Amino acid sequence: MISKKMLDAINEQINKELFSSYLYLSMVTYFEDKELPGIAHWLRLQVIEENEHAMKFFDYLVDRGGKVSLDAIEKPKAEWESSLDAFKEVLAHEQMITASINDLYELALEEKDYPSQFLLQWYVEEQVEEESNASGILHQLEMIEDKGTAVLMLDKELGQRA
Repeated sequence: MISKKMLDAINEQINKELFSSYLYLSMVTYFEDKELPGIAHWLRLQVIEENEHAMKFFDYLVDRGGKVSLDAIEKPKAEWESSLDAFKEVLAHEQMITASINDLYELALEEKDYPSQFLLQWYVEEQVEEESNASGILHQLEMIEDKGTAVLMLDKELGQRA
């Protein structure tokens, strides 16, 4: 059985993961409107991934006999000044998620909740990848400074993500 404190914290994390999905879906709309389908495609895959993250926590709570509690999801931002600004938000958001995962891991350590520690180790590793990907795209956007042809080349590259 999972402790109430850990149950509440994981339920909160489920909501954060679902908000991540919602935020990235909002960004899909933004990039589709800018006619950058490759970047939109990359973000669509992020939407799916974030939903999978939420469901992994969801299933974990069910397996541990915990009750999943879904809260309202905050409305995400819908407009950004530029592609660069949007990816600054992606990186900042992923850094916030990383901090939240780290806090969960710390709680699992305090509670000597070994199954949660095991689960959270996967998320710790996943967040390294998430931040690295966001940082890499952000760095490319900083180098090209929203120059049309270069943005189109990056758009084409990101559209190749499987």
